[in-house]
This record gives sequence, structure tokens and C-alpha cells, in this order.
Amino acid sequence: MNTFQAPTLRGDIDTASFVRETWQLRPRLFRQAFQGFCLPLSLDEVAGLACESQIESRLILEKDGATPWAVQHGPFDETVFAKLPASHWTLLVQDVDKWVPEAAAFLDTFRFLPDWRVDDLMISIAADQGSVGPHWDDYDVFLIQGAGRREWRIDERPVAPDNCLDGTDLRIMRDFQTTQSWVLEPGDMLYLPPRLAHHGIALGDGCMTLSVGFRAPDQAELIEDFVADQLASLSANPRFRDPHRVGGANPGMIDAGSIDTFRTLIQSGLTRNADQFAEWLGRFLTRAKPGIGPLPRDDATLIVSRDLPVILLQGRVWIRDGASRFALIPAGVGETTHRYGFVNGQALVLDAAQFALFDFLCLHTRYTAASLTALSQTPTTRSLLTQLINEGHLYALD
Repeated sequence: MNTFQAPTLRGDIDTASFVRETWQLRPRLFRQAFQGFCLPLSLDEVAGLACESQIESRLILEKDGATPWAVQHGPFDETVFAKLPASHWTLLVQDVDKWVPEAAAFLDTFRFLPDWRVDDLMISIAADQGSVGPHWDDYDVFLIQGAGRREWRIDERPVAPDNCLDGTDLRIMRDFQTTQSWVLEPGDMLYLPPRLAHHGIALGDGCMTLSVGFRAPDQAELIEDFVADQLASLSANPRFRDPHRVGGANPGMIDAGSIDTFRTLIQSGLTRNADQFAEWLGRFLTRAKPGIGPLPRDDATLIVSRDLPVILLQGRVWIRDGASRFALIPAGVGETTHRYGFVNGQALVLDAAQFALFDFLCLHTRYTAASLTALSQTPTTRSLLTQLINEGHLYALD
């Protein structure tokens, strides 16, 4: 399958105007959105992934389950699929891009948006009338029809958190009123902004939908991680002190001076300079999901920097692993003084030559041996590239 050629968006689709005028604002349908549209996997291969223990998958039965909208979690035995009803079921497989290089290449289509915003490529297959019910997501999603046909309905009213059915593990809306609908054929793509209620229904058997979801950390998640990271890195832990205290009329009174001291104690513990904040943010945004990551080389195949030029020539094309998240922050952005590279939650402080290499690695997902050789001519760049190869973030495609 290494010959897979990822489809590209039609030449007349203006991604700049889409980001400016549509992104996070309104839905938009793209008919036959791709040039050279093809699927990274077949329906049987998607079902096969759901049998793997390390891959997250769900089977949703609108009917014929213990309760309406019953959810079963994988991994599944292949005999389960032979016993499915004739209609009203959907199988969803998460993070397909982390496990299948062809699926990771499919995501290159969406690199007009930042890599660190992309969450995953989920693939669903469904029998006739298969659906996960009317619901909403808190993130942006592109819905690409891969095979068969699916009708998408949307409800443009503001969503209400209490508008959900009781007794189900899914966020299925109790009250859904269709305001627009479309039937998607293979190659069609529908963009939906966050918190827009939608309902997709398979029309016939053999329905496959590819969903490209985007990360959207909420405020509580950001604060929780930032505070935890700050606590872990505190070098000093000063206690509350109140010298020169003046007695008050009421011993139960929390006085203004104490309030200010406590506030200062907390604020000073959470204050970070531009470099410290950038380092935390880069690590946070590139952190991989638990249990998902590239496969490091074992002891027998580890390479050393001096052998790098020969190793690079062993593969004409090198590829970034689909489970590797890369990002960078140049010096001077947000008042930072260091050049940073980030990969799967790891922060790297880079010199100028290393930053040029890392910038190139972030710009592309596939690389020629010649380009990597040209950018690794110093001891530090050879060391960096060797590290990334040994950790499994880069590997030879052929």
C-alpha cells in the first residue's frame, strides 16, 4: 500500500477564503471536493482495525441492542460482525491516522490549518440507516463521504446541554429539528463548525465516512495542565508570612493585608516568563494521546550520529510517523528568546542550524534523503536527526 497517493483539494477551492469566511462560523458543503479521490482503507480493513486491542473503536446499535442506542467498545472478535442486524448499526474507529500511513497522508489535505489543531482521522462504516444519532461536537469537523451515500441533517438552533436523552452513553439530542439537509456521495465533503447539531444517516449498505476532527482544549483543561506543570517545576515553596501584624477588633476577621498577601503568594507561583510559557504550551499542544505514539528502534537497530549519512541513503523517501506531533516556536514570538521545537510533548531548545532542520521537518511530512542530508551538516543537526529517527518519529518509507 506504499503506492497510495493522497487526494488533494480541487484547485478552485480557496482555502484562504474558507479560513477567513467560514471556519468556525457556518457549515459549508463541497461537492466532489478532491482531485484523484481514493480511500486509504477498504471497509473490511476498517473492520479489521476494530479487532486490534490497541485501537479505540465503538459499535453503535440504534436497534437490536440491550437498549436503544446501545454502545459496545472494542476490540471486537470478527464473529461479531457476522451477527450484526441488516440495518441501523455503525462502527467507528478512532485515530486511524496514527496506525495507517496512508490515512496519515490523507490528512495532508488539511494542512492549510495548523498541525497542532488536528486531532485525528476517524473512519466509520455503517449498514443501511446506520447512525450515531442527532448530536453536537465541541470541535470543528470535516465529514468526507468515502463510499456509499449518507444524508446529513443539521439543526441550526443553539444547543442546550440538557437537550439529551437519558440512559445512554452517547450525547443524543432529545429534540432535533432539521433546518438543512444534504445527501453526500463519494468525494463530497461537509464542514461543520463547533456546537452545530447534526445527524448523519446511511442510505443503503456499504457506507463509509471519514471524519477529520480538530482539537479544541477548553479553559479548565488548560488551567489544570498549566497549574500542574507549574507545581511540578516549583524550585521554592514559600509559606504565608505576616510580620508586623497589627491586631484587629475581631479575631475572626480576614483583613485586607492578609488577602493581598495570599493573592500575591498564588499569583507569584503561577507567573511565568515568555520562554517558560511557550515551552509549556508547545509541550501541551503536541502531547500524544495515552498509548499512542511512534515505535522506537530497539537496541539492535539504534543508530549513532556518525552513521547518519549512510543511514539516510538507505531510504530514498523518509516519512514522519502518523503518531508524531511536531511544532515549533521561533525566537522572538511572544517575546521568547529561545528557538523551540516540540515533538509529542518533548521540548527541544535548538541552535540556528537545528531550527532550520526542524522548520523543514514541520513544513513537510515526507522528505528525500538528499534534503535531510543537506540540512544535517553540523554535529548538532546530526544529533537531532539521529534522535528523531531512533525515537521512531522519522522512518524510511522504502
